Formats: sequence, C-alpha cells, structure tokens
Amino acid sequence: MNDADLGYLPATQLAPMIRQKKISPVEVMAAVLRRIAALEPKINAMAAQDPDRAMAGARAAERALMGGGPLGRLHGVPVTIKDLAWAKDYTSEAGSFIQQGFRPSIDTPFVTRLTQAGAVPLGKTTTSEFGWTGVSRSPLTGITSNPWKQGYNAGASSAGAGAAAAAGYGPLHQGSDGAGSIRMPSHFCGIVGLKPTFGRIPFYPLSVGDFTAHNGPMARTVADAALMLEVMAGPHPLDHSTLEAWPGDYSGRLNDGIPGRRVAYSPDLGHARVDPEVAALVRTAAERFAAGAGFAIEEVTPDWGKLGPELGRSFWSAHMARMAPRLAQWEAKMDPGLVACIRDGEDITATEYLALKERKHAYVAAIHSFFEDWDFLVTPTVSVAAFPAERLIPEHWPQHPWDWLSWAEFSYPFNMSWNPAVSVPCGFTTDGLPVGLQIVGKRFDDLGVLQAAAAFEQALPWADKLPAIDW
Repeated sequence: MNDADLGYLPATQLAPMIRQKKISPVEVMAAVLRRIAALEPKINAMAAQDPDRAMAGARAAERALMGGGPLGRLHGVPVTIKDLAWAKDYTSEAGSFIQQGFRPSIDTPFVTRLTQAGAVPLGKTTTSEFGWTGVSRSPLTGITSNPWKQGYNAGASSAGAGAAAAAGYGPLHQGSDGAGSIRMPSHFCGIVGLKPTFGRIPFYPLSVGDFTAHNGPMARTVADAALMLEVMAGPHPLDHSTLEAWPGDYSGRLNDGIPGRRVAYSPDLGHARVDPEVAALVRTAAERFAAGAGFAIEEVTPDWGKLGPELGRSFWSAHMARMAPRLAQWEAKMDPGLVACIRDGEDITATEYLALKERKHAYVAAIHSFFEDWDFLVTPTVSVAAFPAERLIPEHWPQHPWDWLSWAEFSYPFNMSWNPAVSVPCGFTTDGLPVGLQIVGKRFDDLGVLQAAAAFEQALPWADKLPAIDW
C-alpha cells in the first residue's frame, strides 16, 4: 500500500492488521508523516507536530507487539488531538497569540484513554481562536484549507481535525463542539463527526460555556467513530459533569439497523435560511435514507425551532465576554470578529443573563418533549457549502461583524439540549463541495444515532469519495 492507502485506511481495518502483524506501526506512522509533510503546505491542518516523538511512539508500539503482551484496541493507530485540548508535552495554543507557547503538564482524560488503548498521537490540529467561530482560520495559524478546495472553509473550531481526516492524515481525529464544531467541519470536509450526549466523554479543563461543549470523534467511517467513542467515553473524577455510565457496545451493535424507529425531517427548523442546492441535496438524501433503511419519514416544523436564534447568539457573546480583560493587551493580535463578539457580550447584564437561562431551560424542555414523539430528527448540518475562509460569512449572505451563527442554525440547539447528533456526508454541490446531513437522537441514545448513521452509510456510501488535493 502507498502512503495515501495507509493514510485513509480505517482504524477498524488497521488495528487488526497491526495486531496480526500484517503491517508495522512504524510503517504506518512513517507513511502518515510523509503524507502530512507533502500536503501540509497546502492544507495547514496541523498546529503542532513532533515527528520524532510520533515515530518513537510507533516504535514502542512495535516492540510491545513483538513482545507478545496485551494490546489495546487501537494499538499502533495514529490519532490527532485538537489544539484546544491538553496533551502533555505538546503546545496547546488555542489558535491565539494569548496562549502561544503554553505546554500543559498533564493529558486531558480522553487523551490518556486513547494512548492507554495503544493509539499514537501524531500532533495537534488547528482551531479558530479559542474555538469562537465557524471559520477555519486563526490569528496564530492562519487559514486551514478545505482539502476539497484550496483556501475554502474547512469549518469551525475543529477544522484542522476535519481537514486532516479528509486529507488522509490517519483514521482518527478528536474534535470538540460548543455550537457545532465537530459537525460543521464534518459537513464541509465530507467526513463523519459525532457530538455525543453531553457528559459521555470527559472534558478537562471544563469549559465555562454553560455546559455546552462536547468532545467527540471525527473519522471517515461510522465504524471508526463508534470505536473511538468507546475508547474515549466514561466517567472521570476531573469532570463532575460526566455521565455515570460507561460506553455501550457501539461497535458490536452498530449494524443492528433502526427498525420501527420514528424519524422526523425538518428542512429549516421553521426559521433557518438554507442555500437551495444544500437544501435539495439534504432532502433527496433524507428520502433515499428512508427508502434504503426501510422506515417512514415525516416532515415537521418544531415549535421550539424559532426560539433558538436569540438564545444562541446571546449566550455565545455572553460567554465570549469572559475574555474582555484580555483586550487591553491583546486586541491588536486577536481575531476582529472575536473582539466584536466580546464587546457585544459585555453589554449583557447578570440580570439579563439569568433571564436568558430561564428561557433556555424552557427551550431545552421543549426539545426533549419533541423527542418523546420522535426517535430521530434529520436536518441539514449547515446551511451553506464551503466558502472562502478569509470571510466570516458567505458573500451572498447578510453581513455582520461577528454573527457566523446565521449560516449555522442547526447545530447549537443540541449543544444546549445535550442530545447526541452526527453529521454524515450526503452529497456534493455542482462545484464538487461536500454537504452533510445531521441526525439527532434522544439524549443518551448515542448507540441509536450511530446505528442510524451506519444505516445511512449503507444506503448512500461515501468512503470511496476522496479529494484530489491537486491544487
């Protein structure tokens, strides 16, 4: 196999091949590192790399393999970590000059779990500044290009992970999602991204965004996402918000299908603007999904949908206002959109914030009441296909100093409600840019969402579709 073959090989195939000594972890890591070296000047998905350390990890995995001892489920498999997460001895700069050079002294819990399962970190992936925006650029690392089109948005704060997965930088990539930052890059880059139920994967240090930030897997196949989730999930003492339950048998039950499930489809949640080509692709995919998986699908307009935009924008700016004390020293080196968002958030009083919280609780209750009648909700993942990454908002959309949420109305509701949600590729625009379909499930039903995604993958397979990266 050549470097591209190894870079795109799913973990569910790669891990057994390594355990069976059909391929060496050193060979795999060397191939992935060569691919990164060849493509990074174009894509810029990596915020921090240490090839010597990655190769040392691969050699250690090979020694353990030859020694005949117990091996983890991901033994020798390369993995990337988003640059908002702590990984010991790697910088964790969050796409900002403010945090440049910071090196945490410990791993965040899911990094420990990945390495204990035998995965070998190969570096940190790029993020927007402190994860604030849906566009793949930061003042510190510049633009991360979508592998499907140079200079185009790879999407949100896990953009480096999304671009790395699409470009074949190994099979497994960690993302985090506070308003869509796992699902949006998955939509833009044509991969799978799962935001699990809140608390499924530990988060440390905890975000101050009112318990909306989720960690999750990003990969090219649903089976890889399920496997990665099993390894990362489970309670941890450093995160008091983690769920008591350990992960279920996501991999073993992945292909059980979704017979008898009640599936709703909403093209716009009753309020969202969606580009016509994206809307058409998602509608067609939803219909083919229903036909292929053998269930009825009903178009709905949720009563709670129109209540989301004001809540989403108000909370986003209020939470970003925590950085206001940094402006005096750092404003000139910060993303101007982030500065505008912070300034708006400073105007929200404590009384207004608590009133928003009351409205949010009612909103979340309405979402969960909706899921009493439905097992899954299908929507577009994002309203637009990829656009030039130097822009905050597509040129043909109403402009605003910071409000990128206007083209991303489908994701943040389920950060607030904690429902699991996955984005899966569902087609391409006439310009050859990927589009994603979102499947949302009941809270705690991560298995069901993965099963639905697997059924969709079987009905409309996408794994053979790869970006040319010939620019």
